[in-house]
Amino acid sequence: MALLRCNKCGHVAEAPAEQIGTHTSCPACGNPVPVYDTVLFVRKVLQQYFALQEELKQLRPAPTPSSPTGNSLAGIDLHNTAHLTSEAWHAEIVGWFQRRQITVRTSPDAVDTTGFFDEFAVEIGDNYALLGDVIGKIRWAQQKDVPNFSLKLGELSQKEGQAINAFCKRLHDHTFLSKYYYQKQDKLGRATIQTAPAIRNFFAGDWLEWYALMKLLTFFQERQKPFSCTRNLSVIFPNEDLHELDVFFLVDGNTPVCIECKTGEFRQDIDKYLRLRKRLGIDRSQFILCCLGLGDEQAAGLSSMYELTFVNPTGLQGHLAKLF
Repeated sequence: MALLRCNKCGHVAEAPAEQIGTHTSCPACGNPVPVYDTVLFVRKVLQQYFALQEELKQLRPAPTPSSPTGNSLAGIDLHNTAHLTSEAWHAEIVGWFQRRQITVRTSPDAVDTTGFFDEFAVEIGDNYALLGDVIGKIRWAQQKDVPNFSLKLGELSQKEGQAINAFCKRLHDHTFLSKYYYQKQDKLGRATIQTAPAIRNFFAGDWLEWYALMKLLTFFQERQKPFSCTRNLSVIFPNEDLHELDVFFLVDGNTPVCIECKTGEFRQDIDKYLRLRKRLGIDRSQFILCCLGLGDEQAAGLSSMYELTFVNPTGLQGHLAKLF
């Protein structure tokens, strides 16, 4: 497939494929014009378009916190909004990848906070030392297809037992557990797991993605910085390699922050993430592996060993504060 464009009269027309790389006469004015491969021509035009778009963006004044331009979440309840699901919200992210000849597919439902996934994710992440055993029991029951599990709350302090019992009641109230009741005399909590796929995925590891998303949303909202974000972003490279990014933020329209969340083993994936970071062209400080159960010293040691940044959930916002 080929085309020609006359620089003299502006005429554009298709041409036979065998004429690619040669010159022919313009059908409108007779001026000699080159014949291009259509795909190559369109690609060059798009590169120039995105380059001019980026130059224009740099020339525009930065939006203020009260400005209607830019992605601002001022005044929005982060835990109850569908604002992040729109095409307009994702537009800057899509454009950032397009300028690198990378195709992306967004997952709008993965950033819809009108449900309860985000609230429970933050509660779990902020109190994992207390609630981790509950999450572990739910996950074990899911993996083994065991419908029920129990919690020996009498073995805990009174305060901890009450907190876990209240947490499990809330899980049941919001359908994260199918059944839950507390045997006061035996101080025993008995629960039945929820089999709905969305709930299974949440306890299988999605909760940490929600946690990272909400922590970054809060961080940038408090600092009134313009940004876009998404979760479960499918990335397709020119050679058709497909990857999914857990959490992706684009700050000030140009600074990417990519977070991969691991609630289980991560060591076998280090090389994969190293290659992915380099292909995306993201600085090591902005490509973050958020790993559950990782100590602060271990995270710092791994970060110095590899061209990646390792953090645990509680260290996520501290690392962001160093970047921004």
